[in-house]
Amino acid sequence: MASGVLLAACAYPACAAEPVDVELVLAVDVSLSMSPGELEIQRRGYAEALTHDTVLQAIADGSHGKIAITYVEWAGSTMQRVVVPWTVISSRADAERVVDQISARPPASARRTSISAALDFSGDLFAESGFEGARRVIDISGDGANNQGGPVEEARNRIAEQGITINGLPLMTRGGFTSVFDTAELDRYYANCVIGGPGAFMIPVNDWPQFPEAVRRKLVLELAGADMDSQAAGASDLPVIMAAAEPAVDCMVGEKMWWNRRWMYDDSR
Repeated sequence: MASGVLLAACAYPACAAEPVDVELVLAVDVSLSMSPGELEIQRRGYAEALTHDTVLQAIADGSHGKIAITYVEWAGSTMQRVVVPWTVISSRADAERVVDQISARPPASARRTSISAALDFSGDLFAESGFEGARRVIDISGDGANNQGGPVEEARNRIAEQGITINGLPLMTRGGFTSVFDTAELDRYYANCVIGGPGAFMIPVNDWPQFPEAVRRKLVLELAGADMDSQAAGASDLPVIMAAAEPAVDCMVGEKMWWNRRWMYDDSR
């Protein structure tokens, strides 16, 4: 409703979009393969990162000293939910207000994993942001391969062709409710099939205690862009992996696993 009012108010006379350093979509996997405890770890990790001194300094160091952010939870092809609508962060107080919104309700959860639908949904959000970012970034986390909706490569390419960067946090923690659809070498899958666009990278998470540091480092790198140096990023053992130039894994592996195991589930629900 608020965005609709803003658009109506700006229709005539036209108003310019507010300039920011980065328009950032945080797209967070809430599929049933993760336990409630793990969903809470994810939320807490993003909340802690957004209010961390290093992240706030990276925001302040930008040309405009502010970013625009929206927080989205996603699962299957019909489940995408905006938890925090487009909001400016230019100070600790702004970041704390975003954290309050993230924490206001328990995470939703739903069946299946549609990275492609999450990317398309996230890409569409930039058209209604009301901001003009020097960079547009989708930051997507997930613990499995695409197994519903359109092919993930096609969605990735559609987004990248618009000059939007897709960065990733593949979660290889193996701690959720089920491992039947675990994807071997999920980090390679993300490098080959999910991330893309200008300067795309990912940081794999192999254990949940690594998650807060991974989110924090990833945000700092995204906010600083090409100006980032290793010292500003902070010392870390977590690898930063760039997008692969040529596919070296099967980008339909998730769909094939679901098809081969579909007898185990009633997919009508």
